[in-house]
Amino acid sequence: MSRTAIATTACAPTPPFFSQAVKVGNMVFVSGQLARDREGRVVGKGDMAAQTRQVIANIRAILVAAGAELRHVVKLTAFMTDMARAKEAWAVREEFFAAAPPASTGVEVSRLTHPDFLIEIEAIAVIDD
Repeated sequence: MSRTAIATTACAPTPPFFSQAVKVGNMVFVSGQLARDREGRVVGKGDMAAQTRQVIANIRAILVAAGAELRHVVKLTAFMTDMARAKEAWAVREEFFAAAPPASTGVEVSRLTHPDFLIEIEAIAVIDD
């Protein structure tokens, strides 16, 4: 089965030691995405909803580069610095995944890669058509 690294300039570049995503067969594994714009600037400092919206936009852009769409997502894992704010993230997520919610895991972490980040989400998609 072929293995292809996926990258798009629609998102901030990643360090050279990992890929934005990897496509294996009809599956796409998206690395954890943060609330960064394409230049790498933090989006929505202190705003869980704005950060979640940016993270999902990044996931979408990476999926499109892999030939997939958000509807292909079967699993999301969210890492949040404050689970008391999870409802804010889930409300935004529902805007994008209400029709066919993926399997999901939410984990509270003490810190992400920068203190301004509130949430990081990774995704797995299966292209079924």
